[in-house]
Amino acid sequence: MADEPGKGTAGDDWAAALAEQGPSGAQAPNFEELSDGAPSQAGSQNLDFLLDVPLEVTVELGKTSMIINKMLQLSQGSVIELNKAAGDTVEIYVNRKLMGKGEVIVVNDRFGVRITEIISQADRIKNMA
Repeated sequence: MADEPGKGTAGDDWAAALAEQGPSGAQAPNFEELSDGAPSQAGSQNLDFLLDVPLEVTVELGKTSMIINKMLQLSQGSVIELNKAAGDTVEIYVNRKLMGKGEVIVVNDRFGVRITEIISQADRIKNMA
C-alpha cells in the first residue's frame, strides 16, 4: 500500500499520537512475574480463550492460469488441468499461511488430508514476510 501525498506512514502516525499523549498520559505497563515452574492457574485461564479462535484451513490441490477467453468457454463438465500430478503432495494453509504438506485421502466418500510434513517455525516466519 503506497502512501498518499501529504500523508505520513503508519509509523509516523503512531509516533505523532504518542508525542501528543506526552509524559502526563504515560502509564507504566503492568506485567506478571514469570516463574520457572508450571504455568499458574491465572496464566492458563488467560490462554484458554485462544482455544476457541476460528481458523481458516485451506488445502491447495493445484494451480493453473488461463486467459479470460478460455475461462469464458468453460462449462459444466469442462476439465481444468492443474500444475500437479495425481499423488503429489498438497499444501495446507492456515489463515493463508503455509503450515504443512499432506496427501489427499478418501474416508467414507469424503476427501481429507493426511499431514505428512509440518513446516518448521523458522520457515513459517520466513513465509509471513
